[in-house]
Amino acid sequence: MGLVGVMGSKAILVIDGDAPRTMAVGQEKNGVKLVSVQEGGVTVTIDGKRRSLKVGQNVEGGGSGGGENASVTLIADAHGHFRPTGSINGQSTRFLVDTGASAISLGASDAKRLKLDLSNARQGMSQTANGTAMVYRVRLDTVRVGDIELHNVEGVVHQQDMPYALLGMSFLNRVSMQREGDTMTLKKRF
Repeated sequence: MGLVGVMGSKAILVIDGDAPRTMAVGQEKNGVKLVSVQEGGVTVTIDGKRRSLKVGQNVEGGGSGGGENASVTLIADAHGHFRPTGSINGQSTRFLVDTGASAISLGASDAKRLKLDLSNARQGMSQTANGTAMVYRVRLDTVRVGDIELHNVEGVVHQQDMPYALLGMSFLNRVSMQREGDTMTLKKRF
């Protein structure tokens, strides 16, 4: 589910990959109810759970996560980037879709928050946009974006903090990606 925009007291939402729809406060569709609209964001309940969203943000809804037909539709932000909220090992994580990253890349503070054990992690070097960086190679038990949940996903942890976790090819290679304008649909392949 994603928030495309806010118009006065109404919100433009994408629910279950459908076309964007305008909703007024109090309206409900497929388990998503619009509770309130603020400047640049909304509050919704998704299957009874209260969530706050900013324009361009996506959150996971219900769903099995393991199904063959699992999919999620992402909405580009004003800069053309896809920044979904998902989870790693059950902990909420803000991602930036990055097809140039070979694996899911995490900053030091995200790794600490996720309680990743780096004591036995293999160290290596990674070529980044800012040059060569020392990283720790890890395996992530679960990575979830929307209804897509993958297990045993390769990740790397950088020694410095990063503003977002990069949703790299260790996740994206296991889904099909289709982009149309400002939307990208990911579908689980295996």
